[in-house]
Amino acid sequence: MSNTSSLAPELLSVKSSSNLAKTDLFNSIQRLSRWLEEHDYRGYDTFDGLSARFVRPFTFNSALLRTVLLQGVRRFPINLRPLLGVRAERSTKGMGFLARGFMRLNKATGDPVWNQKAEASLQWLMGHQSSGYTGACWGNHFDYQSRAFYLPKGVPTVVWTSLIGHAFIDGYEHFGQDRYLQTAVSACEHILHDLAALPDKSGVCIAYVPGRDSRVHNANTLGASLLIRVQSITGNEKYRDLAESALRYTSECQRQDGSWYYGEKENLHWVDNFHTGYVLDCFQHYERSTGNSQFHETMMRGYRYWKSTFFLPDGTPRYYDHKTLPLDIQCSSQAIDTLVFFRTQDHDSLRLAQKVAEWTIRNMQDRSGYFYYRRYSRHIVNKTPTLHWGQATMLCALAGLFESI
Repeated sequence: MSNTSSLAPELLSVKSSSNLAKTDLFNSIQRLSRWLEEHDYRGYDTFDGLSARFVRPFTFNSALLRTVLLQGVRRFPINLRPLLGVRAERSTKGMGFLARGFMRLNKATGDPVWNQKAEASLQWLMGHQSSGYTGACWGNHFDYQSRAFYLPKGVPTVVWTSLIGHAFIDGYEHFGQDRYLQTAVSACEHILHDLAALPDKSGVCIAYVPGRDSRVHNANTLGASLLIRVQSITGNEKYRDLAESALRYTSECQRQDGSWYYGEKENLHWVDNFHTGYVLDCFQHYERSTGNSQFHETMMRGYRYWKSTFFLPDGTPRYYDHKTLPLDIQCSSQAIDTLVFFRTQDHDSLRLAQKVAEWTIRNMQDRSGYFYYRRYSRHIVNKTPTLHWGQATMLCALAGLFESI
C-alpha cells in the first residue's frame, strides 16, 4: 500500500470528528431528498455516454469508438452530457436504493411520508422490469460497452437484479406484503434459470449477464446474497445450494492479504473499495440469514483488510488499494453502508462510518443538496449529478447510519 498520509493535505483540508451530529446528518438527508423530488428522481449515470444522441452515430458500431465515447464522457471533469444529448433519467438500480433508504428513514423517524416514497419506488420498479426472461430482473436504461462485451439497453445484470431484489425483501419485511416477497422469489428464479452457474474451483460463479461467461466476484456474491435471504424465508433449498456454491468459489479466490480481485481474469486484476464492500456485505447476509459461520473467517479477514486499507485518518475513502484518487462518491456511500452493516462485529465501525459521512457531506455535497460524482484534487471536481451512483446510494447509506446512531 502506498504512503497515504502524505496525500491527505494535498487533497483537502477539513476538520474531522468521530461524532457527526445526528441533526446535521438528518439535515443532509433532507436536502438530498428535496433535490431528488425537485428533479423527479432523475439524474445521469456514470456509464450513460452511449446515450449521447448527437455523437453516438459517429461511433460507427465500433467497439473501440463506443468505449472511447463512454469513457470520455465518464472521465471528463465537466459534465458534457447536456451538450451531447444525454438526458437525465430514472435508474432501476437507483430506485432500488431509494426504496431501501426510505424504509430506513421510516423506521428511524416513524414519519409515514417515507413509507409512501418507498412504496412508490417499489411500485415503479415492478413496472420497469426487463422482459423476456424467466423471472423478475432489471438492467441499464442505456447501452453499455465494457472491456469484454457490449450490453444493450434493458439486458439484465445480476448486480442490478440482486440489489433491487434486496429492496423487495426489505419491503416484504417492512410492510409485510406478500407481493414484494413474490417479486424477490421471481428474481431468484431468473438467477437460477437465466444465468449460467459456471463451475470453478470447488464451487460455481454466477454469470454477470445472461448468455455470457462473465465472472466477477461482487456480481457472483450479490446473486448469492439474494438467494440466501429469500431461502431463509421460503425454505427453497435450490437457492441455498447455489448460494453456498457461489460463495465457496469467491471464498477460495480470496488473496493471502484478505483482498479479492474484481475478477480472476488477468485484465480484471484490481482491488477497489466499493466492490470489496459489496462482497463483504454478501458474506454478512449469508451468516445473518443462515446462522452458519462457515465463511466467517473469510469475511472477517476481508473486512480487516478493507478497513485498514481504504480509509485515510480523516475518514477520506480511498478508491484503490494502491492509491487514493479519484475520490468517488460510490466509495463513500458503500463504505458507510458496509461499516454500519458490520457494527455487531466491530464496535468501532459506526465511529468510522460517521467520519466518512462527515467528510463526504463537507466535501462532496452541493449547496443544492445533491452529491458530486468525483474529486480529482482540491480544485478539480466533477459535479455531475448522477442518480444511482451518488444520490440514491448516499440516501440509502446515510439513512442506515441515521437509523443506527
